[in-house]
Amino acid sequence: MPDATRPLPILLLAAGASSRMRGGDKLMEMVMGAPCVHTMAARASATGHAVYVTLPNADHPRSHALQGLEVHRVFVPDASAGMSRSLQKGIAALPADHMGAMILPADMPDITTEDMAEMLTAFQTHPCDALQASTQDGQAGHPTILGPALTRQVGTLAGDKGAASLIKAAPDVRLHPLKGKRARLDLDTPEDWAAWRGD
Repeated sequence: MPDATRPLPILLLAAGASSRMRGGDKLMEMVMGAPCVHTMAARASATGHAVYVTLPNADHPRSHALQGLEVHRVFVPDASAGMSRSLQKGIAALPADHMGAMILPADMPDITTEDMAEMLTAFQTHPCDALQASTQDGQAGHPTILGPALTRQVGTLAGDKGAASLIKAAPDVRLHPLKGKRARLDLDTPEDWAAWRGD
């Protein structure tokens, strides 16, 4: 029987360089009246699960934007090495007895607290190697919950590919459909944000 008393934290990835924003910062774009990173961390916190946020450093505007939220800041000064480095630092900061970890890039403002809570409950009820959000028509996306068998392998990753290779090789991976295409909607450019806002 699954042990729901073991931690199942949320790891919000927010240490990247926003390189496609041409000088702007996608995670400081306004979402629901606050910087995107704040809104996403607040939604994650509302699930009742512990939230860890990877950040470039303590003085970065994204770190200041989290003021007032009960989240764990994880600093990744070498985040330029790619998403794998953020994952490694983030996973290393989690409680050792975790039953898994939800991984969510912070630039996905259509992902709601309800989406996260639904996936967390599904994983607690039926643990697997990975539970991956998908679009309604079955395209895999984010967030993804990695079980401990995969979080232990994060140290083997390199570059900017995240955990995709681990998930592909895992024997027990399930898809969890979310409404519409929100599981694949990430906003990387000024044009992406303008289209999302309806400018």
